[in-house]
Formats: sequence, structure tokens, C-alpha cells
Amino acid sequence: MTRRISWALLAILVLAQICYPLTTGATRAGLTVATVVLGWLLSVGHALLSRGPRVAAALVAVATGGGFAIEAIGVATGVPFGSYDYSGELGPKLAGVPLIIPLAWTWMAWPAWLAAVRLTGGSASRAGDSGATAGGCTSGTGRGGSAVGLWVRRIALATVGLAAWDLFLDPQMVAEGYWVWRDATPALPGLPGIPVSNYLGWLLFAVLMMSALRPLAGPAAEHTDRRDHPMVALYLWTYFSSILAHAVFLDLPASALWGAAGMSVTAVPLAVTLLRARRARDTRREDHQPHRPGVDATR
Repeated sequence: MTRRISWALLAILVLAQICYPLTTGATRAGLTVATVVLGWLLSVGHALLSRGPRVAAALVAVATGGGFAIEAIGVATGVPFGSYDYSGELGPKLAGVPLIIPLAWTWMAWPAWLAAVRLTGGSASRAGDSGATAGGCTSGTGRGGSAVGLWVRRIALATVGLAAWDLFLDPQMVAEGYWVWRDATPALPGLPGIPVSNYLGWLLFAVLMMSALRPLAGPAAEHTDRRDHPMVALYLWTYFSSILAHAVFLDLPASALWGAAGMSVTAVPLAVTLLRARRARDTRREDHQPHRPGVDATR
């Protein structure tokens, strides 16, 4: 049930994102709002259905609540992102922050966390593989590494996995006029109109968010399994579709390159891990097929 609902929401989300380059003006702004709401429902709904109310509540508290707080502070003081203002195109505001903005933090925080868990030995079979992961590590400390080392790697991957998304998001939203920076210097090469402080602010808040998520969510957030495939697909879809959209449809080649480089830290190893896991499953399936005398001997 969890996977069917998540896959259905993901399919609707993908369709909405495909339509984005085909729209303009108020229609595009409305589609942006709808996409963020869908993403929030997908991530929070998945956390609730797959892991229960504690994990979902932790995600909402840390990402939605924390996201609103840091945005309200940012709009009021310019810390930690820099001085900026939101337009009125993204719907109603509270304390100068459109209400959908903290939903966007939540939308990508959960798949980024699960991707990091998967990459740090947190995958576990539901069929009783004694905690073995597809990549050959066991859940827990993994390959003899310390618990602290595991925690640091996981937080680092989740932080970069979320914060690097803004290398796509901010240039796209600024190009649409959804928010504007009062002082956009210094900026990354090819990405004018957005100060470097914005990306540093994302890194700061992302590391705080990911550090708080696990203690609040409990041990259920330490493992991944088949129920999480829609979230993994969401993360990889966001990565590869953003590269294509920025490079081809949105005329934002610089952000396509910056985003591709930044999110690759998490997305590329994740894709490789999934491919290796699939190859390992195919090999095991072949090994367990019954021997057919007179047929297999001729191979």
C-alpha cells in the first residue's frame, strides 16, 4: 500500500514537472505551488506510511517548522542566506515567507536523508537477510567503521544531497522573479543574481536539519528497504531531470553544470549502488535456478 500510494503521487509530481517548461506567467507560478504541495505530500505521506507518526512528525517539525523559522529569520535579518525578498506570485505569506517555501525544504529533505542512509550501509532486507545490505555492508557501523564515523558520513551526504539541490532551484526561481536578492555579490561564476552566502546558508541549515532528524525520528529512520524505492526514484529523477530542464528547456546552462556537479556527490553513488544491487539480485536469481540436465551442460 505504501509503495502504491507513493508511486502514484510521484507519477503526478513528474507529470506536473514535465508541464512546467510548457507554461508561462501565472499558470507557471500556480504549477510551481502545486508541485511543491505534491512533493510535500509525497515525502511526509511516505514517512508516515512507511515508518509511522513519530518519523513523519519529526520530518515536519525539523524540515517544515525549521524551514519556516530559518526563512523568516532570513527575510527579516539577511542571516544566514543574505538579504532577499519574495514576490507575491507564490501564494500567501507569513512573516514575509510564502507558505509553500518550508514545504519545499521538506519535499527534498526526506529523499536526501534516505539516499544518505542507503549509501552508508543502512539498507536492510525485509525478507530476513540478517541485516545484510545490497552493497555488502551490514546495518549499524558498516565495514568496521566507528559509529561516529558513520554518523558523520551520513550527515555529510544528506546535507550535500539537499543543499546542492539549490544550485538548480535558486537560479530557476530567481529567473522567474519569485524572489530577488538585494545584494547578489559575490556570486558563483555563471550564476549572477544569487550571492554565495545563499548556498552557504543552505549548507548550514541542512546540516542542522539532518543532525536533528535522526534523534527526533528514532531508529526507524536508520534503515531503508523496498518501501523507499519511490523516494530513491524521486531523488534521482530530480537530479537527472533538472540537468535536462536547465540545459535544454529553461536556458540556464550554468545552473545545469553547477547543479549536476553539486548533487552528483550523492546522486551518482546512489545510482551506482542501485545498479550494483540489481546486478547482484540477478546473479543470485540465476544461481538459484534449477539445473536442467542436457540443456545447461551445452552452455
